[in-house]
Amino acid sequence: MTSHFDNIRPYTDAEVPAAMRRIAGSEYLPALCKFVFHEKTLSEVQEILLACKNTDDFQVNVMHQFNKQVIIQTIKQFTCSGLEYLDPKKTYLFVSNHRDIVLDASLLQSALHNEGFRTTEITFGSNLMNPQLVVDIGKSNKMFKVIREGNAREFYNNSVHLSEYIRFTLIQKGESVWIAQRNGRTKDGNDATDQGIIRMFCMSNRKNLVESLAELNIVPIAVSYQWESCDMFKTKELYFSKEGAKYVKQKNEDLTSILTGITQQKGNVHFSICKPIEKEEYNAFSLEAENKFYNHIAHLIDEKIYRNYKLWNTNYIAHDLRSGTSKFSAHYTPEEKDRFLQRFHHILNQIEGDKVRIGSSFLGIYANPVDKLYNV
Repeated sequence: MTSHFDNIRPYTDAEVPAAMRRIAGSEYLPALCKFVFHEKTLSEVQEILLACKNTDDFQVNVMHQFNKQVIIQTIKQFTCSGLEYLDPKKTYLFVSNHRDIVLDASLLQSALHNEGFRTTEITFGSNLMNPQLVVDIGKSNKMFKVIREGNAREFYNNSVHLSEYIRFTLIQKGESVWIAQRNGRTKDGNDATDQGIIRMFCMSNRKNLVESLAELNIVPIAVSYQWESCDMFKTKELYFSKEGAKYVKQKNEDLTSILTGITQQKGNVHFSICKPIEKEEYNAFSLEAENKFYNHIAHLIDEKIYRNYKLWNTNYIAHDLRSGTSKFSAHYTPEEKDRFLQRFHHILNQIEGDKVRIGSSFLGIYANPVDKLYNV
């Protein structure tokens, strides 16, 4: 591994054993054991960790078990479509909508592993890389750091560095990469690719923008949760942001969101893996000015995500409640609507403020994907 990327790359296999020793000795390990290895003793889990000598060991023996427990304990049915579009011998840059801090990428790894594909390297915001336990788990799980701090010049340099690492990983290391379509989770249900992400992809090869993107093998992914991850936190943030107040995260709020996303009941979850974007699709915009080119590609990814997004009964219920109609009532039962209303009123009771506006923020999280897909 070249030292040029030491500040952002995952752990090498040689660094994994030391990380396992730190995880095995962590004060938080007993709590993690209760969720992931609830049938094993603490000492048995420590033995599993200490037996992990490389990243593959850790992913198979720990993270794959973690994903299994997430699915068993919190998901009614987990499905994934589109893997038939991929070639196990090729590498891909998976660009996904972003609804949950951890699970959007983590569950994809299980879907790939179960079908005989290599897992991907995963982007992870530097703001989330603490405490040391999170760093050790993340970097042993093929996560690499996206540096978000710094002034404008530092941001530019970090973006170039990230672009170089992604291209290096795909082409020279022979590993696929997962990245969210934007910084931070979608809070309001409106999935939208940041054109700055597309610009970043091209920073490591500006000679020909079409060729630059084509060699990355971009594959959009549409992730949909029947019950939106951290919907209460998202509603609260949306409400206060719309009221003109700057939303300030509470201490350890990111960690709380991670844990809530993992343990919250999610109903059905579906991942739609789209066909890899073809070079000809980029060529359609090759004569555009640079900024317009990036914008067109962002919209191209959005269209593929919208087209493949799986709507659930919760989405249709929220749309009809917000619009005061029964347009999509064929997609849900009265009992399902009653359950959704229970969640709706629970959220209203948890957040202080204008209940109408809070309710509108909550409904939008679920209803906006319907608007996008049906163009209403």
